[in-house]
Amino acid sequence: MTLAKLPDLPPPPSPQRIAELAAALAALHPIQEQNELERWSKDFYEYSPVLSPLLAPCRAQLAVKVERLDQLRQVASACARLAVPLTLRGAGTGNYGQCVPLQGGLVLDLTGLKQLRSLDPETGEIVAEAGCLLTDLDRQLAPSGRALRLAPSTYRTASLGGFIAGGAGGIGSLRWGFLRDPGNLLGLEVMTVEPEPRLLQLDVSASAALNHAYGTNGILTALRLPTCAAVAWQQLVLGFDDWNQALAALQGLADSPLLLNNVALLEAPVAARLPWPLGCPAGAGGEHRLLLLAAPESLATHPNLLAAWGGRLLWQEAQAANRGLPLRELCWNHTTLHWRGQQPGWTYLQLLLPPDPQPLLAALRQRWGDGLLWHLEAVRQHGVVRLSGLPLLRYEGPTALAALIDQCRDLGALVFDPHQITVEEGGLGHIDPAQVAAKTNHDPAGLLNPGKLRGWLEAKGASGWPPAPGR
Repeated sequence: MTLAKLPDLPPPPSPQRIAELAAALAALHPIQEQNELERWSKDFYEYSPVLSPLLAPCRAQLAVKVERLDQLRQVASACARLAVPLTLRGAGTGNYGQCVPLQGGLVLDLTGLKQLRSLDPETGEIVAEAGCLLTDLDRQLAPSGRALRLAPSTYRTASLGGFIAGGAGGIGSLRWGFLRDPGNLLGLEVMTVEPEPRLLQLDVSASAALNHAYGTNGILTALRLPTCAAVAWQQLVLGFDDWNQALAALQGLADSPLLLNNVALLEAPVAARLPWPLGCPAGAGGEHRLLLLAAPESLATHPNLLAAWGGRLLWQEAQAANRGLPLRELCWNHTTLHWRGQQPGWTYLQLLLPPDPQPLLAALRQRWGDGLLWHLEAVRQHGVVRLSGLPLLRYEGPTALAALIDQCRDLGALVFDPHQITVEEGGLGHIDPAQVAAKTNHDPAGLLNPGKLRGWLEAKGASGWPPAPGR
């Protein structure tokens, strides 16, 4: 593992150039107050003790929120003419600095673009603007009996464009896979960053390069997505005294034909410290806990399966009952959020485990002991059931973290490293020429989210970039 470092970028724009930009955007009431700019320049990168000291000093010099495409066109044009870096922001729920401006400039809040433009009653396809909150979209879909396929654990606060640009999967990934799996993104509307911005309609193929690209290669304005039939999900918490039986239950349920939207496994020490929904017993009993979102018609099968695996039902309630904390907010990276609220000296990893995870789990337990606690999520990758690991780690410095990551890779895990800055190091693991080509087409001066796309930096070089403002 190579430790993250800030890329070698030119200095932020001069105060004079920022003043010119503020004057050009005066009708949009740009934000220049320092406390507000600090807030608009952050996400949840504090999860990473590696990223925190690197990203904490990074600040926008100006911020703007738009509500219409004509306002967005004005911003994109002004930034292009004045060569001011432009960093896109949704709801700011990312975990690894996706919306942190590394080179100053302007932060653009897109949450004002929030219209559901269309819903096809036959196919269920929707076209929705990038700033739509996911929970608001589902409310609008509910009268038609439809729902979003995929959502992060930050479902109540995350925006659609931010999820596609900065996310990877979440609730629903057991059924539908990851965001980059075929069929989960059907098209994009994108605005370019040029003196005369273009509004482009991209098909499935062209959209793939902008999926999980951190907003580096085009401004997402609207997205075409599939939806699925809405299900009245039931929330269940199951307890297991034996870890191997709990793991067998996780894998068995994920492989079963039961209709499940999420299955997560929390090791007993993790379960003991988390908050739980109203009516659900606290995790002080020392049991490992399996968290399920299950369709009502699957519930009749659970007692027999539980008996076979040695588990017991601790709590059950309809998700629609909304009594306090929803179970989905104990899954995915909400688990990390809750844990770090009590254990701030801990951090996490994101892994896709090998098809047989047992050797990896055993080897890591032997090497790291109680400094590594397991949180597993069942997912599908290209239709095949796999386990995603979001283990919690006692942070013992960058050398130990690098050794752990290298060991995970040696044991066959795919690491989505949340302690890296660029798109490539954080997930893909390699430069995607299609992403670089999309940036060349949609952001020819390299102004969007500078420093986050390593392929662009290597292709263009930081010297002399971005260009001087045009006149």
